[in-house]
Amino acid sequence: MATSSRRTGAETSKTRGVLLDCVEQLMLEEGYAAVTFRAVAAKAGVTSSLVQYYFRTLDGIFLAAIRRYTERNIRHLAEALQAPRDQLPRVLWEYSRDEATSALTTEFMALGNHRESVRAEIAEATEQVRKLQLDALSPGVDGHRFLDQELTPGALLLLIVGIPKFLNLEEGIGVRTAHRELVDAFEQYLGPVQPPVPKSRSGRSPRSRN
Repeated sequence: MATSSRRTGAETSKTRGVLLDCVEQLMLEEGYAAVTFRAVAAKAGVTSSLVQYYFRTLDGIFLAAIRRYTERNIRHLAEALQAPRDQLPRVLWEYSRDEATSALTTEFMALGNHRESVRAEIAEATEQVRKLQLDALSPGVDGHRFLDQELTPGALLLLIVGIPKFLNLEEGIGVRTAHRELVDAFEQYLGPVQPPVPKSRSGRSPRSRN
């Protein structure tokens, strides 16, 4: 009986994972608006009723997708934060640039503008990640100054994670004036790259815009 229950649980988890894979593929290929019970079912080669068995509502699909995406991000971040403490600002900068240019992140943020439950989930996930980043950064930022002002760990972190998001927002509408200048200046401020730049969750370079 126990073996059968474990097998059933594993199969259930696998099916749910396949459906969420299809959700992500639809969002990447056609945008979040393309995600419907019927579209997910067609992508997975199953019936719409099976999709609704795992996810009762469309919001439920998106919330599950965001939670899984957040879990992946946190694992990726935790690995990156194993770097030496004095290199953490640089590591967080590379991570933030990768995250800001993720196509899925862009789709989830756009979706959050239209669905309150999704917006709340994104906010909660962001706070989780921000706390992890700040806890790692806080012991190692003594002496960091910016524009002749000494930065608190929180202020430094907000610069590190905020600049890539701002640049990506502008690039999304085709504005790139002075972006390279700001990136070059901030990278010079952070100092030379010491550790090898980690690959993103998709396996592409963090600086890729493709």
